[in-house]
Amino acid sequence: MRYVTLKKGEIELLEHLHQNSPNNTVRKRSQCLVLSDQRHKIKELASIFKVSRRTIERWFDNWDKIGVDSLAISEGRGAKTLLKDYSKEVSEQLELHNRNLKNVLIYFEQQHNIIICKKTLQNFLKVTGL
Repeated sequence: MRYVTLKKGEIELLEHLHQNSPNNTVRKRSQCLVLSDQRHKIKELASIFKVSRRTIERWFDNWDKIGVDSLAISEGRGAKTLLKDYSKEVSEQLELHNRNLKNVLIYFEQQHNIIICKKTLQNFLKVTGL
């Protein structure tokens, strides 16, 4: 059986984060660590938070290594924007083709070998404000 042993200051910090953090992941992980300090088993915690045992163990390992910074989800997750470096070229192509997205998609496939769908291009334009 494995438990996280916390100091009094750490418990207060984690309880504060559990009550006041706007980030759901931080609230969940901080509550998990406090419950572990109260001697709840990993199996119980896994069923409470609806994650696997291995996930709970990974939270514990990250807490031991990094501390409070391990509670938030790390940056860089998810799909990367394919057109991130081409925003100027996208705007030029939109002007050139009268905002016809199909022609812009064909251009990027031929010139840069980037295959994207129309919806991805629309989302990129929405995010970048083009």
